Amino acid sequence: MQWYLAPVYPAPKVSSLNHTLSEDSTALTSSLPCPQDSFPSYISPLAAPTPSQPSTAIPSPARPTPSPSAKLRLKVGYYKRSCPQAENIIRAAVRSATSKNPGIGAGLIRLHFHDCFVQGCDASVLLDPTPTNPQPEKLSPPNVQSLRGFEVIDLAKKALEKVCPGRVSCADIMAFAARDASLFLSSGRINFQMPAGRLDGRVSLSSEALQFLPPPFFNLSQLVANFKAKNLDEDDLVVLSGAHTIGVSHCSSFTGFLAPNPPAMDPAFAAKIQSKCALSSNTSSGPTVMQDIVTPDRLDSRYYTNILKRNVLFASDAALMSSQRTSIKVLENAFVPSRWEMRFAKAMVKMAAIELKTAANGEIRRMCRVINN
Repeated sequence: MQWYLAPVYPAPKVSSLNHTLSEDSTALTSSLPCPQDSFPSYISPLAAPTPSQPSTAIPSPARPTPSPSAKLRLKVGYYKRSCPQAENIIRAAVRSATSKNPGIGAGLIRLHFHDCFVQGCDASVLLDPTPTNPQPEKLSPPNVQSLRGFEVIDLAKKALEKVCPGRVSCADIMAFAARDASLFLSSGRINFQMPAGRLDGRVSLSSEALQFLPPPFFNLSQLVANFKAKNLDEDDLVVLSGAHTIGVSHCSSFTGFLAPNPPAMDPAFAAKIQSKCALSSNTSSGPTVMQDIVTPDRLDSRYYTNILKRNVLFASDAALMSSQRTSIKVLENAFVPSRWEMRFAKAMVKMAAIELKTAANGEIRRMCRVINN
């Protein structure tokens, strides 16, 4: 798929950046309100587990304040009676996968995002092609050959069906898996409870993925409008974009941003990326590069420092510096990592409540890749 060159966005002066990062951060952070005052009680950082053997224990359920669309159905501890081991089983599957390959954790977070923005959080992105629907979401250009983590969802679902068949939806498995991937990739710093009670959808269309997923060439106005359509605001946009600190990107997603001399990208960084990406690469199966070359396997706030240094891959990343409001949010997240971690947890819960299915148009699938007969 061909991506187009994004408009040129104002970039910060690199010459003043080092001074800002080293000398002004104390003044900025002291002027910011305490993050603990801004978040519900169900989001709170706990002691970080040892990265190699993180704990699989689930915190005692607390009562969140979900979005209006989810208020009547989603709740923390949803499976406490119907399938008490559900969250532990899913967490164990995610821990096993991410300990072998952190990139799978990044894939699970992205998989959840791509699911929720199309048909809502209903696991529609998991559905395989069929004779009656040969082009589901997973075969859409933004998804095909780039989404990862399907096998982790399958393994978790298989284990759950043995213990409590027909109880846990694939949509909830995806939400828990994204939550747990965040936990492990952040070494326990991003630790929150995920409300559950979603149903699985029966519709999955490739065309809708193209319609609703924000492409990497969007400018800020387009990004804000895209998120607003999903009941997410500008702060959610900036915070959730921080997930670009992990995983890899196909060169075909941003080569238009590279050629010939990208004004919104640091020249040295651009040269390094250009050496790894052939500018003629325009297929999703082409070469890939790390989205964050400093801490590629860690879910942290480094993404925002990368934006300030113009070391980001997408025009949509650079776009966050094109307004004063979003620039301030970038600075806050760069200078106060704990603040971003708590905001990220809150935004993940909010995103996971997008356009939920009801009994009229949803089900609990027996297998995540196919709808029930």
